[in-house]
Amino acid sequence: MSSISIVTGASAGMGAEFVRQIAQLGISDEIWIIARRTERLKALTAEVMAQSRCIVRPFSMDITGTEGIDRFSKLLKSQEEEAGTPLHIRMLVNNAGFGTYGTFLQTNLHRQLEMIELNCVSLTGICGIAIPYMDRTSILINVASLAAVMPLGNFAVYAATKAYVRSFTLALAAETADMGIKVCALCPGSVSTEFADIASNGARKTVLHGKSPEKVVAHCLRKALAGKHIAIMAPKWKFNALISRFVSHYFGARMTYKYAKRPSNPTT
Repeated sequence: MSSISIVTGASAGMGAEFVRQIAQLGISDEIWIIARRTERLKALTAEVMAQSRCIVRPFSMDITGTEGIDRFSKLLKSQEEEAGTPLHIRMLVNNAGFGTYGTFLQTNLHRQLEMIELNCVSLTGICGIAIPYMDRTSILINVASLAAVMPLGNFAVYAATKAYVRSFTLALAAETADMGIKVCALCPGSVSTEFADIASNGARKTVLHGKSPEKVVAHCLRKALAGKHIAIMAPKWKFNALISRFVSHYFGARMTYKYAKRPSNPTT
């Protein structure tokens, strides 16, 4: 039986860092890395295989929506048939996703619907496809966000998608507990990745006050391996998550709408 780890959204940021650190853990025979940017996947594959004994296999693929879920399912089936042995998913990291800055009405509607498709629909479908390949040694990590704890003005759809991811992941953890699968939701605040550049359509190149992706991923892996269901690294993030329980969610959304403006170039 071939043991694999799978990371989606692996071409940059936390996804790429998950690949590096999973390789160093040596918990699976192969790491499958999935994203749309072929050249970045190839570069990451070469980097990781030069620094570890783990085999890295890149798959350039759009996993958005139900069509993307079908592509993922066909990939697992075809690779299992080609190997002639059952696949065992040791770790799955659902990292693929993106955000958009700006109010709901000022942000391109198609782009926001695509966000829901990737952040929610794809993540849910991939979990459904992957879990039958898992057992008591397996770990499932869904990347949510600190934005999941409260509705946010100027970030309405993104925060809602991550609230879904957090809620779904905790329920999934409860439902799979008897199977022994460890399920964890990563809920980071600002991390130094290309998130802001994409979310702002180039208006903000870097994330403000971003934490190191290396530290965030290392913390998440420690928590997931220990069987924790939520990973929140920084004390400030933990404090914000705690305070959100005692603040009116409408008030939080109104205040972030008024005082937490994020720059964004218009999209068509």
